[in-house]
Amino acid sequence: MKKPRVAAAASYRAMEGPSPNLFVALRELLLPYQADLLVIHDDGDHFYANCRNVDAKGKAQFFGAVKVSGRRHSFHFMPIYTFPDLLAGISPALKKHMQGKSCFNFDAWDPALLHELQMLIEQGVSRYRVAGKL
Repeated sequence: MKKPRVAAAASYRAMEGPSPNLFVALRELLLPYQADLLVIHDDGDHFYANCRNVDAKGKAQFFGAVKVSGRRHSFHFMPIYTFPDLLAGISPALKKHMQGKSCFNFDAWDPALLHELQMLIEQGVSRYRVAGKL
């Protein structure tokens, strides 16, 4: 079931103002799509979700995760691994936070980067839906 775009925008608006918990903010970027996901872990420092649809081998496909390790918050998002062209338009500032092919590391609150990440997530979810992964 497709969540309305308003839900993601409302989630971002909730992040404006004083800096809330970075883990919570990153986790909330994925929550508008929860109906399409099978959440495996969801606690105070680890959120992990697979796609509800299984792959050709009958296995659940990883979708995304947020993990806290010290001050570093890792945000994994598999659609950018599957569709690397999604990264073509990202800013140099967001690119600096990339580690590997589908992970971003953050250690500080930055509303502009979180907004850009939210737009990237929307594009990735859209591509996954078209490809039948969600």
